[in-house]
Amino acid sequence: MPPALSTCQPAFSDVVQGARAVHLWGALGWQDIRQRYRRSRLGPFWLTISMGVLVAALGVLYAGLFDIEVAVYLPFIAGGFVVWGLISGLITDGCTAFIHAESIVKQVNLPLSVHVYRVVWRTLIVFAHNAVIFVVVALLFSIRPGWAGLLALPGLAVLCVNGVWVGLLLGLVSARYRDIPQIVASFVQVTFFLTPIIWQPELLPDRALVLDFNPFYHFVELVRGPALGRAPELVSWLAAAGVTLGGWLVTLALYCRYRWRIAYWL
Repeated sequence: MPPALSTCQPAFSDVVQGARAVHLWGALGWQDIRQRYRRSRLGPFWLTISMGVLVAALGVLYAGLFDIEVAVYLPFIAGGFVVWGLISGLITDGCTAFIHAESIVKQVNLPLSVHVYRVVWRTLIVFAHNAVIFVVVALLFSIRPGWAGLLALPGLAVLCVNGVWVGLLLGLVSARYRDIPQIVASFVQVTFFLTPIIWQPELLPDRALVLDFNPFYHFVELVRGPALGRAPELVSWLAAAGVTLGGWLVTLALYCRYRWRIAYWL
């Protein structure tokens, strides 16, 4: 067996076996939610309430500033905030996937990818709670997505698939360099303002670099667009496919080479 293949086979097996351990990372993800909101009556819905208040306040304020009807702008910003919460959670929590699981990594022989799937599942649970905000807004303004709304499901699946390679890549790098989570958090914060979350793409007369070459915009549109009743553009699907393929290739190359060092870095 070639050396490269013998090195990569355990890494590939780790990713596959981790995905199959649904009972394990599913239980760990639920446990994280319970621990985070222990003895809280509303639990994750506190995040939903705070985001709902923020969406309502910014929706009314910016609708006036941008001279847009509230009935049009509020569903747009609600969908944007909910989807962005999922994306930012996958990225920032992915950085600490291995760091927060240090004791388990050092004491229990498990596929390391289990801890990344755990983060993706936990973030998806929070997303489901926050999705209540968009549902309420959609009912309030009679938003009917129709059949196009079903396209949000494959869009959501694409986000989760990308969340896995992001967690493997950033989790590995962050285990070695502990400044990475802070750098990534700052990057995500800046990217939020460069992505059409609180401003609409139509405000840019020409589709500038901030849109066409902004992968976050395309990922947001894969879910927000169908939720608002419009199918995502083909360019968004192609951009997401390109980022997914490229991200997995880079991640697997690094994961094959450095996976065995993660336990020593923690």
